[in-house]
Amino acid sequence: MSNNKYSKSFQITLSAISCALAVIFLYLGTLNPYLLATGYLMGSVFLMLPLSKSFYLGNALAYLGTCILTLILGASARGWVLVPFIMFFGLHPLANALATRFKINKILAFIIKDIWFCATLFVAYYLVLGGVIGSSQNELFSFLNEYIWLAIPIGGTIFFIVYDAVIIRAQKVVNAFVYKIKK
Repeated sequence: MSNNKYSKSFQITLSAISCALAVIFLYLGTLNPYLLATGYLMGSVFLMLPLSKSFYLGNALAYLGTCILTLILGASARGWVLVPFIMFFGLHPLANALATRFKINKILAFIIKDIWFCATLFVAYYLVLGGVIGSSQNELFSFLNEYIWLAIPIGGTIFFIVYDAVIIRAQKVVNAFVYKIKK
């Protein structure tokens, strides 16, 4: 589909709606630690709106706007919790769309995205969690903290298999939804 088919105002509107909804959910996620993962997920889903019409620039600008506005709205006091979204979750839908557009081998794309995801988990472990998961009195948490260099790649890859499949499916649902808005 060519972008020439859509007016600039439609492209801007779809990107602005995407940004606004992503900011709302990401900001709510930063307010409550229990909602943080939901904020990341919903922010990623709403950033898919411009991608449904192949508005790659609109997606990139919505992503930048989401990160900046969430920080301005008050998440700057706890800005480190946005690092995983900035590093991975906000860019993942764009990476999927570009991999599809340029017909990159699915296995190669998955491996690159998985390494990227695990690197984000390592940064989050040290930056967001301070290098400690849970209480040191708990045997499971002590074991995880001692073998984090192994736990993140294994557990992260297992989680990423499911997460990537869900995000790819979510993009198809968003595409169908936006298709009904304006053909």
